[in-house]
Amino acid sequence: MLRRGEDPADPEAAAGAARSFDAAALDPADPALRSEEVGNAAGLIAANPGVRAALIDIQRGFAAAPPGGKPGAVLDGRDIGTVICPAADVKIFVDATVEARAGRRVKELQQRGVESIPARVLQDMKERDERDRTRAVAPLAPAADASVIDTTNLSADAAFAVAMSLIRSRDKVE
Repeated sequence: MLRRGEDPADPEAAAGAARSFDAAALDPADPALRSEEVGNAAGLIAANPGVRAALIDIQRGFAAAPPGGKPGAVLDGRDIGTVICPAADVKIFVDATVEARAGRRVKELQQRGVESIPARVLQDMKERDERDRTRAVAPLAPAADASVIDTTNLSADAAFAVAMSLIRSRDKVE
């Protein structure tokens, strides 16, 4: 939508873009996907019921049949455990304070050479969190049966180790 000059806040345009989405055409190495502009647009688009309806089957299909015949998939999103894959074998809700997340985002942007204003990044995250928590469709909330990992004071490696421990402990129970 952004490349075509469309407004992500336009519900009809966003739903149309979602209906014509082609995952095969997506280049995961495209640095624009991790840009601040795309992140902000994603927050607006995610609240659109038409977009959510158009993409749910794509997301569920990916989870059920990962590319390359892989035996499983890891999906990341604010409603994966509650809406997209409510029967997932393992659900992990990763959380951190908004200040910690904003600091990480600023660092990520700086490492890519993107200028950012820390106070603005923090404010944008607060606004997106509020939109996501209060939206009518699939609000941001951990699934009742999800394990919550607070990563505020964890490195990426430590958070990964906690997640793997949860997965391994679940595998031992079965």
